[in-house]
Amino acid sequence: MQLIELQTHLDELLEVSRFKDYCPNGLQVEGRPEVGRVLCGVTACQALLDQAVAGGFDAVLVHHGYFWRGEDGRVTGIRRRRLATLLKHDISLLAYHLPLDAHPELGNNAQLGRLVGWVPEGRLGEQDLVWIGRPVHPETAGQIARSLAARLGREPLLAGDPARPVKRIAWCTGGAQGYFEQAILGGADLYVSGEISEQTVHLARESGVAYIAAGHHATERYGAHALARHLAERFGIETRFADIDNPV
Repeated sequence: MQLIELQTHLDELLEVSRFKDYCPNGLQVEGRPEVGRVLCGVTACQALLDQAVAGGFDAVLVHHGYFWRGEDGRVTGIRRRRLATLLKHDISLLAYHLPLDAHPELGNNAQLGRLVGWVPEGRLGEQDLVWIGRPVHPETAGQIARSLAARLGREPLLAGDPARPVKRIAWCTGGAQGYFEQAILGGADLYVSGEISEQTVHLARESGVAYIAAGHHATERYGAHALARHLAERFGIETRFADIDNPV
């Protein structure tokens, strides 16, 4: 397929135009015009780019790309090496940040909820990024933490009372600990995200609402994986998801 066709489809599918984001979404580095093989991953790190080169991929599709707001824009060091790898081998880079978190079927939040069996019932927060719903069966915060550990292959950090019964659960993958207060106001018994900050622990203790930090990378592996499957089924192109391990 043509690169422009791939970009247009993803931009429309993920509704890029409706998001205010910290980075440009869509095509970030332009490579060859024909795309037959796409390597998908969480972050456009050098290890993922090296796999794309070694595997002869035409494009790389990720959740975390480049050109973040507030970054030093100079093309030196690690940034120079990454861009040189893409440009030398004529490989395109497409990245979708908040649009991939929010998509109702393929997004990180939708996929995480499906993986662990949470029933979504609504959205909270800026740009409807936080999902809220319920476990299929009532569980405690500690039981949910153990379930996440088994499914994600990471030991989560639980702040608050592990014995707290969870009838309402809110979640937002990645670095979304800043939405914890909105989850509390939304009636959640537990909020799950990827990361945690120092003040988050005190907020959990004082509010009585439990908080689980299950890993930024661990919670955001599933949107890019779902996009890979979608593109293969929709266009018949070859896609592969590469999980570059990250303990954070």
